[in-house]
Amino acid sequence: MRVLRNFSLKGHNSFGIDVRADKFISIENVDDLRSLLRKSYASELFILGGGSNMLLTGDIHKTVVHIALNGKKIVSETDEEVIIEASAGENWHEFVLWTLEQNYGGLENLSLIPGNVGTAPIQNIGAYGVELKDSFVSCKAMNVQTLEEQTFSLEKCEFSYRNSVFKNQLKGQYIITSVRFRLTKENHQLNVDYGAIRSELEKNAITSPGIQDISNAVIAIRRSKLPDPKEIGNSGSFFKNPIISQDQFKELEEKFPEIPSYKISDNEIKVPAGWLIDQAGFKGYRKGDAGVHKNQALVLVNYGEATGAELLVLSKNIQKKIKDQFNIDLEAEVNII
Repeated sequence: MRVLRNFSLKGHNSFGIDVRADKFISIENVDDLRSLLRKSYASELFILGGGSNMLLTGDIHKTVVHIALNGKKIVSETDEEVIIEASAGENWHEFVLWTLEQNYGGLENLSLIPGNVGTAPIQNIGAYGVELKDSFVSCKAMNVQTLEEQTFSLEKCEFSYRNSVFKNQLKGQYIITSVRFRLTKENHQLNVDYGAIRSELEKNAITSPGIQDISNAVIAIRRSKLPDPKEIGNSGSFFKNPIISQDQFKELEEKFPEIPSYKISDNEIKVPAGWLIDQAGFKGYRKGDAGVHKNQALVLVNYGEATGAELLVLSKNIQKKIKDQFNIDLEAEVNII
């Protein structure tokens, strides 16, 4: 393990915010992680994965531990399905593409989501009608105090919309080291009815899509709406899509008949946050290098030299306007640090 001091994290967060870490250590195996935690039991650590779901608002005066555990393997398989274990440091999108190359189905709707495998369960990533929990079997995570690896089942993870036990009562207590997925080898269950997937398939004259076709459609849609973090700093969706009661939605629908929605349950309605932000006049907004993307109002962007503090101010202004205009509390999906 090599300790780098006063290390810039600009290349390790998708917003491209130029903040610095007092110390930076990259961990490539579980033994080194355990050794580091043992030596640093009295120190504050900052665990860093792909850096895709965070907004850094200042320098990190802690030891930043970059989880760079790599590798994937087949744990078991039958004629119908396979269980794959992927290490926490694997790039998520590259892992999804690998599963598709093997003709393993289940993750195709989650193509092109930024980040690493190890951080995916923390917020139960999801897109286009599919969530991580739908194919999740279990994950291994190291207790930062006892240094023991524990297996967390689907039930123990307590997944909900963009949420898990790792964001709540166990926050900061465990470091995920690997994740297992149950994927199909045949009779793939295709989800084509969310968002613009079906129209994208029709545009390409695909009438009997396979999992690769679904992935290609999702990638095309995401690229048309979302900027590439390598070109414009961003963290994808900055806010969660709010879930409101049926009664509140009816009141909003009377004022805004065109408001889109997705039924979650008999009394819960999901409203697209991007639509709310667009209606509030923020789509394409820019102040200095901090802005809202011109094609997708759900995405806050760093056009170059914006600070995390400037983007945080912008996000709070958006939240206030949405509260005032729609009486909806917009919650950030990214972690504010």
